[in-house]
Amino acid sequence: MNRNMPLFGTNGIRGVFGKDLSLDFLVDVTHALASYYKEGSILVGRDGRNSNNIMFNIVTAVLNSNGINTVDSGILPTPCLQYATKKNHFQGGIMITASHNPPEYNGIKPIAKDGVEISRDDETMVEQIFRNKAFINSARIGDNFKEEMIIERYIDEVLKLVDTDRIKQRRFKITMDLGNGVQALVAPILAKRLGCTVITLNGTIDGNFPGRGSEPTPSNLNLLRSISKETNSDIGAAYDGDGDRSIFCDEQGSIHWGDKTGTLLARYLISEKHKGAKIVCPINTTDILTKIAQDNGSSVIHTKVGSVEVSREMVKQNAIIGMEENGGFMYGILNQVRDGALTTTLMLDLMASQEKTLSELLSTLPMSYQHKSKFHCSDMAVVQKVIENAKAHGSPMKIETLDGVKIWFDEESWLMLRPSGTEPLIRMYGESTDELLISSKVNEYTRLVNDTLGGK
Repeated sequence: MNRNMPLFGTNGIRGVFGKDLSLDFLVDVTHALASYYKEGSILVGRDGRNSNNIMFNIVTAVLNSNGINTVDSGILPTPCLQYATKKNHFQGGIMITASHNPPEYNGIKPIAKDGVEISRDDETMVEQIFRNKAFINSARIGDNFKEEMIIERYIDEVLKLVDTDRIKQRRFKITMDLGNGVQALVAPILAKRLGCTVITLNGTIDGNFPGRGSEPTPSNLNLLRSISKETNSDIGAAYDGDGDRSIFCDEQGSIHWGDKTGTLLARYLISEKHKGAKIVCPINTTDILTKIAQDNGSSVIHTKVGSVEVSREMVKQNAIIGMEENGGFMYGILNQVRDGALTTTLMLDLMASQEKTLSELLSTLPMSYQHKSKFHCSDMAVVQKVIENAKAHGSPMKIETLDGVKIWFDEESWLMLRPSGTEPLIRMYGESTDELLISSKVNEYTRLVNDTLGGK
């Protein structure tokens, strides 16, 4: 990896293993993390990627060489490692994962002692240590232990958060597209403990992600759609590679982004369980959430895009509800991080409580039309030019620049452009209560982006 490039992206350190993530690079990054943590025991886990065993060996060996004990949590979803880091009072945690990235990628996600990804300020600290090679020296060698009960304890804690008897009475049928990721170890077991009939797709952990890739998107969930509908499942759920996000399919076979399902869950929590609770979400979240929060006496706090931004703001605000449009949902009663299996459990709790299907519940939300697309661009100077051209274009009602640019055309219509922090992409989001308006604006700004990229 080019050492002049930023070390951290939107979510941890990621790159192509053996290229961006060379062995020398991984050794130095882990030395920097050892210098950041300084002491104590660090919980180290990994997802099912092919390069994870060698990365695990490097990370634990370097930490041990700095006098830091490590605890091997094995292969597990990221939320399980985060939960155990907090619950068992570790000095910190390290999750080896590249989440939804393609198979050749891997990464390192450092966790603080509170079970949440380290803050942006702490990322800067780690990066400075890395750049300056200001590593600690230790005369002792740390030990490496093993912890084998994390998943079982995690499942027990999640079940305490919902009305298990009410869910069991509904005898839900759920189809799960596990995407060959590590949620295969948790989500189906949780659902079965809740009395559900479970149908699994792509349920074998495989670092090549042969089933449908590691990222659940509406375009690659056709099998989930068809199987859910053919089997008369009450709900379908799909997960990303490390299991911290979930995308849902209703009983009619329609896939729904996290904006809508997350808003459903947030409304349920602030109206039934946590009245007046704050909700934290990125600036690209649906405006429907803000309206529903206001109707229920709650407030919404917006952050930059990224689960680190949301989780850290939740900690700062002592908030227990957070969400992202990509299917990330945070329920701080367990931990202030996104969690695919917990989110599925909450959705079953909601459906059992309201005695309605998922499509019926979604139909109670105010109508809006949404857009999501992406443009490939690895040149940050060109990306910035795209943002600046979008800012200067037209005569919008207002412009926000918290993250990229968010352009408001009226009180209920907006379009946003921002650089991805995990891939060489520019992402476009849009929303309006007027379908023709948002369609027109998407076409208009798509031409603007393509003209800028073509003129680079």
